[in-house]
Amino acid sequence: MDTKVYDCFVEILREELIPAMGCTEPIAIAYAAAKARELLGREPEHVLVRCSGNVVKNVKGVIVPKSEGMRGIEIAALLGIVGGNASDTLDVLEGVTHADTLHAKELLRKGICRSELAEGVANLYLECTLEAGSDRCLVEITRYHTNITRMERNGEILFEATEEKETENDGRKAELSVRRILEFADEMDPAELRDLLLRQTECNSAIAAEGLRGDWGASVGKTILGNGMNVPVDIRAAATAAAGSDARMNGCALPVVINSGSGNQGMAISIPIEVYAEEWNVAEERKLRALALANLLSVHQKKYIGSLSAYCGAVSAATASACGIAYLYCAEHGIGADERYRILSGIITNAICTIGGMVCDGAKSSCAAKIAAAVRTALLAFDMSLAGRTFQPGEGLVFGDVEETIAAIGRMGREGMRETDVSVLNLMLANNPEQ
Repeated sequence: MDTKVYDCFVEILREELIPAMGCTEPIAIAYAAAKARELLGREPEHVLVRCSGNVVKNVKGVIVPKSEGMRGIEIAALLGIVGGNASDTLDVLEGVTHADTLHAKELLRKGICRSELAEGVANLYLECTLEAGSDRCLVEITRYHTNITRMERNGEILFEATEEKETENDGRKAELSVRRILEFADEMDPAELRDLLLRQTECNSAIAAEGLRGDWGASVGKTILGNGMNVPVDIRAAATAAAGSDARMNGCALPVVINSGSGNQGMAISIPIEVYAEEWNVAEERKLRALALANLLSVHQKKYIGSLSAYCGAVSAATASACGIAYLYCAEHGIGADERYRILSGIITNAICTIGGMVCDGAKSSCAAKIAAAVRTALLAFDMSLAGRTFQPGEGLVFGDVEETIAAIGRMGREGMRETDVSVLNLMLANNPEQ
């Protein structure tokens, strides 16, 4: 494999697979607020948070970690201000104490924080402005959750990102393809990425275990498992991944290693592979290769869609996970490179052309059920492809080549579902059960 492309793929994995506590949209708000507090140098008297519709959508229904059961933009920002550590980025709330939470709630009652919808901006956009006396500070985040693109203090621009840095679908992701990712998985040095990939499975498996122990949200994972006796591996894979989302969407403070800016996607990729690896007693090196392949395949699909849209990211993540499981299977059965490529291409085609229209209506408890549905569909896609059964070109959005099919589904998710996204947001904003 070309050394430049190999190094590019390693760098993508290092940038994508980072830990985050809680749903990444409220955490990004807390991060921006904590950074603005650093610039201000004291507690603010007034706070304004402006967010794109997709950020609003993903904050409205999810419980913020360390909030003691609260939801919303304002509490996320205030927790970041009173107890957040911006240097921890997406683990910004890790050090928040009970006293910090009480203080944040008191500031919320005083009404010092308000939020507004920002229109005509990127799908992922937020801006946090803090004021105290005559001092005013602003922090802006655009396109991905840790990408600070502007910082101001009293009208002076302290930092402003170049247009090149703001580009999400950068040149490195353009190098991704199914064939190249498969080649990378075969040739990678497992020791080089061992700590990174094992951290993903360890963190994500830990929160999944908590989801199965406790009563988090709608307890989708526990419901799927039932009495837990003699459950087939495919059911356990879907249930365990769902359980991680049960806990995370409902305020569990355990960290998750994300993919494409999403903890749910990070879990939907890694947890089913871990379940199958344990079931099949797979050697660590082979598991690491499968994880690298799956994480890159998910990034490859999402590069066409973007971080936030009306397209549920569990689809791309679960599809990639099934490809990772297929990689384990093929290695165990001595299946060669050309046939593995055919099987992976069939899994992707079958899965995304079945469930690719699943709508994202924000982060909340039902994400766990969507993950379970996506994992089950992706595993069906694997069974079909292994048997030589794949949807054919000309059927719906199936094209003659898997790369064309991925691009077509991505365009549908990014462009075709844009109006869906607006409708979902408007309906969500009109749905206020507290009124």
